Amino acid sequence: MKRRSTPPTASLGFGITPKQKDTKHRREDEAAPAVRKAKILIVDHDPALRRLLVARLGAAKYAVETADGAQAALDACVRSRPNLVVTDLRPNDMDGLVFLQELKSRWPQLSVIVLTAHGTISEAVKATQFGAFGYLVKPVGRDELLGQVERATAESSFTAGEGDWRANLLSRSQLMEDRLRIANGAAASGVPILLTGENGTGKELFSRAIHAASVRREKPFIVVACRGRVPDELESDIFGTESDESGAPQTQREGALQRARGGTLLLDEIGDLPVKLQVALAKSLAADHIPPSMGLGAARSDVRLICTTSRDLKVLTGTGAFFKDLYHQINILPIEIPPLGRRREDIPLLVSHFLEQATEPGGQKKIYSPKAIELLATTDWPGNVRQLFDLVKRNIALARGEIITEEFVQQSLGSEPGKIPTYDEARDTFSREYLAQNLRRTSGNVAQAARLAKRSRTDFYNLLARYRLHPEDFKNTAAGGRKDRDDEDDQ
Repeated sequence: MKRRSTPPTASLGFGITPKQKDTKHRREDEAAPAVRKAKILIVDHDPALRRLLVARLGAAKYAVETADGAQAALDACVRSRPNLVVTDLRPNDMDGLVFLQELKSRWPQLSVIVLTAHGTISEAVKATQFGAFGYLVKPVGRDELLGQVERATAESSFTAGEGDWRANLLSRSQLMEDRLRIANGAAASGVPILLTGENGTGKELFSRAIHAASVRREKPFIVVACRGRVPDELESDIFGTESDESGAPQTQREGALQRARGGTLLLDEIGDLPVKLQVALAKSLAADHIPPSMGLGAARSDVRLICTTSRDLKVLTGTGAFFKDLYHQINILPIEIPPLGRRREDIPLLVSHFLEQATEPGGQKKIYSPKAIELLATTDWPGNVRQLFDLVKRNIALARGEIITEEFVQQSLGSEPGKIPTYDEARDTFSREYLAQNLRRTSGNVAQAARLAKRSRTDFYNLLARYRLHPEDFKNTAAGGRKDRDDEDDQ
């Protein structure tokens, strides 16, 4: 299915960026990621001090954001990824040392400067022992501020030439942070990467982030979609062409393997690649150069290969649907992208971001009620973040008024919103099914079923009554309704 040229939309679920130009399922990005200035987050409950620090740091060409408390600061860190946090030693909603430890545990490379009054200098010194870069005594002098900020940003993970490699990957979950840490480490190597996960989890966006974090960031990023393609067209896209079917000479056309020289080639949903092309790709990866018969020669080692799949390639190799040699070649560095259901703490953050990005310029700003957010966070999302974004867009378009209510969200989800059951509900469902399974195995014989469950007949009957199960419903009709001997003996 061809991609449509649309206004800015979700970039596979995490951020919202304009769609890339697409010609026959191929996309090429040759521009380097935008270089940004170091970002600084100011955390203080005093608005006058925040304004003063913003003015001084802004005049020094830093990008500055503010927060009035620790929790707002943590959300801002997730959203904008600052390189330095300048925070009051005693934020109004959290202990200062607890806040510092939370910052350093989530983002170890983040530099933190604490602001302190004269009477709390000893506490500020203790904060440096907990990982703070340093401290500033109020009132803060301009030169002292700028000098320490310059040194702190130099000590942080910020490098001006690298840009913000993960700017569109919004997450506060530890699971996602673990995957991003692996991705950042993988960017430094040149080995093939296999990104696995369900549809809509953001595999393409992960691959773009890896490219942006690598030394190849200024070289092409080529995408070839393998799903739903005509095999001959797909072969031409990957390997290029040199002549037409008659053998007559024609203009040579480079394939993605050639156009990605020095950069990154993404084969999206490689599990859908026809077996013939799997074999050809495996041969090209095994050789020093792409075989001349497959198009214009290009050094294989000069292309970084990233593949994505929502299918289990190991299972496909067992059935012969995926070439085993190719599987081993591309599965050198696998990274699983978790579904939204395993990182539900990200849902409020993503919803907030989607509300901001999906609202038309000049359009009415809308927000979800707390109960509506709770419903979204406890709903199953088989389509993952992409499905969540689509729902937010629909809610913005159809909801009247500024507040999007829980009732409105439930209507948009349908009569069965797929809400996650409570622990008690899940336990009861399991218990009822377990009892029913034992009755099915014993054709409704309560004594035998009780022995399987290692319970007395009395306890078992009580459980059946609690879960409204009737042994007669499980009797083996082939036995002509005859009572089992064990039941007769127990009466």
